[in-house]
Amino acid sequence: MQLSNNQQAFLALVRAGLWEEECRLSQFGYINCERILRLAEEQSVVGLVAAGIEHVFDVKIPQALTLQFVGQALQTEQRNTAMNYFIGAIVAQMKSANIKTLLVKGQGIAQCYERPHWRTSGDVDFLLNDNDYKKAKELLLPLSSGNKKEERYSKHLGMSIDPWYVEIHGSLRTGLSGKVDKVVDEVQKEVFYGGNVRSWNNNGTTVLLPSPDYDVFFIFTHFIKHFYKEGMNLRQVCDWCRLLWTYRSDVKSDVLEKRLRKAGLMEEWKAFAALAVDYLNMPKESMPLYDESSKWHKKASLLVEHILKGAFLSSISETCSIARIFPEKAMCYIPSIFLNVNGLKIKERLIGK
Repeated sequence: MQLSNNQQAFLALVRAGLWEEECRLSQFGYINCERILRLAEEQSVVGLVAAGIEHVFDVKIPQALTLQFVGQALQTEQRNTAMNYFIGAIVAQMKSANIKTLLVKGQGIAQCYERPHWRTSGDVDFLLNDNDYKKAKELLLPLSSGNKKEERYSKHLGMSIDPWYVEIHGSLRTGLSGKVDKVVDEVQKEVFYGGNVRSWNNNGTTVLLPSPDYDVFFIFTHFIKHFYKEGMNLRQVCDWCRLLWTYRSDVKSDVLEKRLRKAGLMEEWKAFAALAVDYLNMPKESMPLYDESSKWHKKASLLVEHILKGAFLSSISETCSIARIFPEKAMCYIPSIFLNVNGLKIKERLIGK
């Protein structure tokens, strides 16, 4: 795929912000800065692009646009500061109620960035074991409004605790297939029963997160779920890259490979790894299981095309696009994508497990 000038310039700015490195835009010819702003908003990386603009040394970005980017980045910074305070308060409440919880995705991953407060934030996600999940519902529901219907299979409940949207998870299942979700369940048990956690000092409150070996698997399976079922954006890949980079000395490739092969996700890992190296300048030596084979670079090109189209496509259009990249997997996951069923889900409904 031949990327447009705007897309190439956009990715160059993302790389510059992601790694705090110099950026040259003159090589891309004419670029429409307004279009780059729209791309940054669509892909939830305004803060990264704003940081990248600071490293451009060969092209003068219009001052009005620079101020617009920086203004949005500062708004994001304010939002993240407030969200971190909220997380600290909620975690403290749960600790007082003897509820053990892990923060997953979001603000925990933000700490892996050079500028954590410039990462576009989303929901607040907590992961709990079965008993603490029930206790968390009892604690948080009276504080909330606009609650979504609880998803029994994924043990997931979303609620608004103004002004934030909070999701509590008793499971991080993807719903893609029983094969994938069995491994997710196994990894989650190892986290809770093996004490495989790390901590983040959030303004004096200790917030627990999964250990790197486990978090890398959770982050990857989460955005793969979005990729196949809901649409994804570039920020999710950037999160994965920054997590792998930050903990490059701690991630055990052999353990990761065993989990990915058991879940049947090695093909996806290698394709996204090629994307990270080819388009986001992820250092090869810091990308576990990176494969130089040309097939993965071809898939990476298709992935970039797919992601830059935007996440808001119809399910049929989205699936057809995905089928160009992973034809066998798209067929395999069709029941989960369109019928919302898989073997493990059916078993749970029949026997209540």
